[in-house]
Amino acid sequence: MNASESCDRHPDRRAGVTCQRCGSRICPDCMRSASVGFHCPSCAAGSPIEAKNRRRVRRASGDPEATRAIIGLNALAFLWSLINGGSLSGAGGDTTLDFGLLGFGRTRVDGLMTDIGVAEGEWWRLVSSAFLHAGILHIVFNMYLLWMLGRQLEQLHGRSRFVGLYVGSLAAGSLGVMLMDPTALTVGASGAVFGLMAAMFVHQQRRGISPWRSGIGGLVLLNVFFTFGRPGISIGGHLGGLLGGAFLAWALDEMDKKQVSRQRSTLVVAAFTVLCLVASVWAANRWYDPVF
Repeated sequence: MNASESCDRHPDRRAGVTCQRCGSRICPDCMRSASVGFHCPSCAAGSPIEAKNRRRVRRASGDPEATRAIIGLNALAFLWSLINGGSLSGAGGDTTLDFGLLGFGRTRVDGLMTDIGVAEGEWWRLVSSAFLHAGILHIVFNMYLLWMLGRQLEQLHGRSRFVGLYVGSLAAGSLGVMLMDPTALTVGASGAVFGLMAAMFVHQQRRGISPWRSGIGGLVLLNVFFTFGRPGISIGGHLGGLLGGAFLAWALDEMDKKQVSRQRSTLVVAAFTVLCLVASVWAANRWYDPVF
């Protein structure tokens, strides 16, 4: 067990989560229930001196720069969609039409019907769609969850592996859409965020920490319920991201237990991502007869 996995108060014990307030790593004995997630004993007791010291530990170990960068890219993409004809209530516009996820579709250009989509060679839609959103509520909800989950997972896995986990979940979500509903124009980071939820669930479960007690289990169930209970939500995107994130979290944990180097484990995540993207292109070309 390396230092990045151990509890800040008990170096001989494996940490399962980080304190929601100061970011310190905490083991099950140090976990104090909070309104969201857990706090360390110092923050739970309201000790400003100890909390300040914990914040210094967090800064020394690195701020969640990748999480911030991903949120920034989503915000910029949303602003760009507004400039290009989108709206706060539903986004859309030319940006969504050009970069949203679509296996196959037709649109009118200069009075002529034109074929568009991944099946027509527009492969970038598999990734670009995850940075677009259908309105202000859509992006705010996704970015809130990304911030809450991303900063913890980035601290647990490191920057490069966290980015791999995020992009891998994103790719798995795109594959889910291409398998289930390739002719629906789809946008949103939800597939990637579902992957982060699943990754946190698996991370805690494999360390003997109850994901139901921490709240992540309930969060997953609630979002799955809304996925099937509300119209207009991409079931394939959400389920694909959920399964992809769970698999990647399990694979990373297994490789850590076998002391596989971080560089090699990052390559495994990259290979999974490429496989999902290639499979998505194949599924998009079957738009007339979806797999599911």
